[in-house]
Amino acid sequence: MRTKTVRVLLVEDDDGDALLVEALLEEASAPFVLARAHTLAEAESLLSDSECVLLDLGLPDSQGLDGLHRLLAKPNAPAILVLTGHDDEREGISAVAAGAEDFLIKGKVDGELLLRGVRYAVERRRADNAQFQLREAKLLAAERSRLERGLLPPPLLQNSDVNLEVRYQPGGQRMLLGGDFYDAVGLPDGTVHAIIGDVCGHGPDEAALGVCLRIAWRALILAGEPAEKVLRTLDQVLVAERHGEGIFTTACMITVAPDRRSARYFLAGHPEPLMMVGREIVDLPPSKIGVPLGVLPDYAWTGVDVPLPSGWSLACYTDGLIEGRVPDDVDRLGVERLCEILARHLRDGPDWMDSVIAEVTELNGGALDDDVALLLLKDGK
Repeated sequence: MRTKTVRVLLVEDDDGDALLVEALLEEASAPFVLARAHTLAEAESLLSDSECVLLDLGLPDSQGLDGLHRLLAKPNAPAILVLTGHDDEREGISAVAAGAEDFLIKGKVDGELLLRGVRYAVERRRADNAQFQLREAKLLAAERSRLERGLLPPPLLQNSDVNLEVRYQPGGQRMLLGGDFYDAVGLPDGTVHAIIGDVCGHGPDEAALGVCLRIAWRALILAGEPAEKVLRTLDQVLVAERHGEGIFTTACMITVAPDRRSARYFLAGHPEPLMMVGREIVDLPPSKIGVPLGVLPDYAWTGVDVPLPSGWSLACYTDGLIEGRVPDDVDRLGVERLCEILARHLRDGPDWMDSVIAEVTELNGGALDDDVALLLLKDGK
């Protein structure tokens, strides 16, 4: 099997010592590409194209461990082998403690030892980088899991005759957690409240803000705050907690009356819900979308009252479901096409939520860019 060529950077200002290193590598028939820098500044400019650095600790612009620290501080620093003089073994040990892979004493190394040292240093750095990336991935996964539990909690609908189904599908940029959230709460008088929302942007800050808003919403509902005031309070929470001036959140909030004959919904820059009766989509009364949370101070959101016939269902979703691409079309999917897809799958049976998401994803040609949250309230009588 052919040995992979290793790119080595020799940082040495002494021409005699540099010539010795080159001769040792030739002696060992080492498959290396050797570059040389006379100063640390020159080495820094060549670092990105190197897999291993042979570093002399006595340079015109760097003495002792200072040069080692400067190179190790660079992003994706390569493996570093320190070259020391006959009387500097203690300094070599200190260099290893500071982050060098190993040290070699000039005049006490032959070609084979140098070859093994470089290969060992490169493989050890690769192994360390792999372990670091694995730890980072595990920490990120744990953080994502905690945030997703906060964004997508178990609903509080015990002993309610309103059934709830939810779906969540992360976007294609899996490492960038979105701020989609939902929740549902049933109160002792039989009223059922539900919310679905989407914090603009992706990342842990947006997800944490979504968790904050979702928890605040649940607390306000459980405290008996009138639905008309909840969005105003959430707006205040958003402004106080957001990490940037331009951060806003869209939301759709629904209140189902205890007798299940009517509902009221509020829109804060969010797509309006879809109502279905049996296997048919029913038009809702004209509604005012309203501005998203965090846009206008002291804005008052107004609700839209909807009569609920027997066998009703209300579906709320985040805009990741309607912003997917469509083959041979520059436009996004949009609400109208979503309704066409939904109407077709409603006729196929009760498992339409998964089928609709699957078809939208297929039309997009792969994973959707944005997260998708879908919440369905159904008459359980």
